[in-house]
Amino acid sequence: MKIKCLGLVIFALLTACDKSPPPLAPPRPALVMEVGATATSNAMVLVGEVRPRYESNQGFRIDGKIIARNVEIGAHVKKGQVIARLDAADARLSAVAASANVRAAEATYALAVIEVERQRQLFAKHFISASALDIREAGLKTSGAQLAQVKAQENVTGNQTQYANLTADREGVVTMIRAEPGQVVKAGETVARIADTKEAEVLVAVPESRMAEVKLNAAVTVRMWADRQKAYAGIVREVAPAADSATRTFNVRVSIQDADDAVRMGMTAGVKFNQSPAHQHEQAGVKLLIPSSALTALNGKKMVWVIDANNKAQPREVVAGQFREDGVLIASGLHAGEKIAIAGVHTLIKDQPVKPIVEAKPIFEAKP
Repeated sequence: MKIKCLGLVIFALLTACDKSPPPLAPPRPALVMEVGATATSNAMVLVGEVRPRYESNQGFRIDGKIIARNVEIGAHVKKGQVIARLDAADARLSAVAASANVRAAEATYALAVIEVERQRQLFAKHFISASALDIREAGLKTSGAQLAQVKAQENVTGNQTQYANLTADREGVVTMIRAEPGQVVKAGETVARIADTKEAEVLVAVPESRMAEVKLNAAVTVRMWADRQKAYAGIVREVAPAADSATRTFNVRVSIQDADDAVRMGMTAGVKFNQSPAHQHEQAGVKLLIPSSALTALNGKKMVWVIDANNKAQPREVVAGQFREDGVLIASGLHAGEKIAIAGVHTLIKDQPVKPIVEAKPIFEAKP
């Protein structure tokens, strides 16, 4: 019996030894970035939207019902081109009535002229008094004023007939339409919006803490998100005198000096501001800029997770500098060209295998 039990124990031990170890967990995907060079930290880069410098709302000058619309969104229009038309039946009737009033006033005035001439002859023969002649001459002046009034009214109604056609006041592209045939609109109501495409600019929101780096008429560099290889020359054209009450940022408009057909309205663009010498002196000890999400704390020390050549996460103590809207400046502990994790850093452990997923390059790429 003892021999049988001993055999069972030996068989169990041999079976346990033959059991294969559990498979290793696959490397965890991690979003990483390559640390840039000093050029990134020395200049402010903000992302904005390409907008036209001149953009105007188009509306009818009279009330009416739209009977035709001749353009669509995105259409290029010339100055004076008809965009839409109103039903002009009422305007034409008003013009006819005004013309009839003018003819009646002209007849009244002609009669008044003849009557005054007759009264003057009678007064010369002492058949009427001076007061009677004064009354006739006053009537003549009244008829003349009434004639001028109805003629002016005729001109107004004539203009209103022309106002039934909405024409473009500038050359550009239609960016918005708010009217369809059959719709009744009021005078001044926006029917379409036309943007002048000859002058393009980028609108960016500058934080109040970085306004010292923005100067009017200063040269800047602009790059489109669609084509980050091409750079455009820009000039700071306008700086808002007051911050936005909701975002507490200042709207800054940058004119693109050499815009081409690749620059289209609504595109995303990055604006790189040249840093002033005074601000460069303040940042003399700061070398690298990383996203704030890449910085973590471990045992009271500021750390980042560096992805080594074997794609393993390694904690690295760093000295952090100024925190900015676009990230945190690192004074020491990192080197340009190293890869660091920028998402989920609180869940990483030392020597953990990761599958690096490189973050998309920014519009302005750091250069050593």
